[in-house]
Amino acid sequence: MLILGIESSCDETGVALVDASGTGTPRLLGHALHSQIEMHQAYGGVVPELASRDHIRRVLPLTDAVLAQAALPLSAVDAVAYTRGPGLAGALLVGSGVACALGFALGKPVIGVHHLEGHLLSPFLSADPPTFPFVALLVSGGHSQLMRVDGVGRYDLLGETIDDAAGEAFDKSAKLLGLPYPGGPALARLAQQGDPLVYRFPRPLLHSGDLDFSFAGLKTAVLTQVKRLAHARPEGPATPHLADPLTAQQKADVAAGVQAAIVEVLVKKSMAAVRRTGLRRLVVAGGVGANALLREQLGAACAQAGVRVHYPELHLCTDNGAMIALAGGMRAQAGLARGEDHGYRFDVLPRWPLADLALVADTV
Repeated sequence: MLILGIESSCDETGVALVDASGTGTPRLLGHALHSQIEMHQAYGGVVPELASRDHIRRVLPLTDAVLAQAALPLSAVDAVAYTRGPGLAGALLVGSGVACALGFALGKPVIGVHHLEGHLLSPFLSADPPTFPFVALLVSGGHSQLMRVDGVGRYDLLGETIDDAAGEAFDKSAKLLGLPYPGGPALARLAQQGDPLVYRFPRPLLHSGDLDFSFAGLKTAVLTQVKRLAHARPEGPATPHLADPLTAQQKADVAAGVQAAIVEVLVKKSMAAVRRTGLRRLVVAGGVGANALLREQLGAACAQAGVRVHYPELHLCTDNGAMIALAGGMRAQAGLARGEDHGYRFDVLPRWPLADLALVADTV
């Protein structure tokens, strides 16, 4: 059973092909990705209309490239999976439209995949795949969640963000420091040159006793610190109007302090979730899962507690077609991709909580 996957929820166009034959983990046969980062940098963030138009230009050439990698014709595809939500409505419609058109042309089913489920299952494509059950730390964009995962489609939410997520805290702090888009990776790189002890930022909800997250207060603390540093810097006669009110080292130290605060909260909440569930396996997924400090500190904490920790491969941490093809394949294997046939309609869910996944039919 060959599953073609299409990802177009935001600013990456991804296409992949997996072999989901049998009961083992689907095997990746080929994948291709185009990032729109360079296009959006001029605007300091994603422009939805530009993102949608670029997906239209990229998705079919990427599909051809993936089929060439796998040395297979389009006719060999048994089902087409696509990101149904959450994401940008226009961008999602591109993937949905292409998937439905391909499915109709081939006479094959189309599987709508939850974007976060794709991230959640992406570590199964790594060299060290997990086994069920496990605790999952899902840190992707505007989502920070801890959940117990007992199988495909069997998710028990343990805690989530009540305002800003970890990814948002990285991005908003980076913007306050004047760093380019995408802010999170830029802040992490800058933090390597800083001292995390110079500016100690708050760790919101660290001792709340629950597994929820809150990073809005951290953003406010960063804003306050940046303003304080800018006000304290003297303006000499040669620099009456400073183009950049912070020195390079101050920026690096602030970045290091921000990263340290976010990582400490994620690590301690994750270990609390492991203790609460009694499970001995932890999975980290989503873009923030690529953060080197998070991997280092979480790896050390898990080693001390005798817990196995699993990550997606670095190139699969960001949005990609492989995770969508994988999720579609694993859902098909589990018998969860057999909803009532409503025809090949363009059906997307820009706002789709992962907790509601079981309430929506997966096949259209």
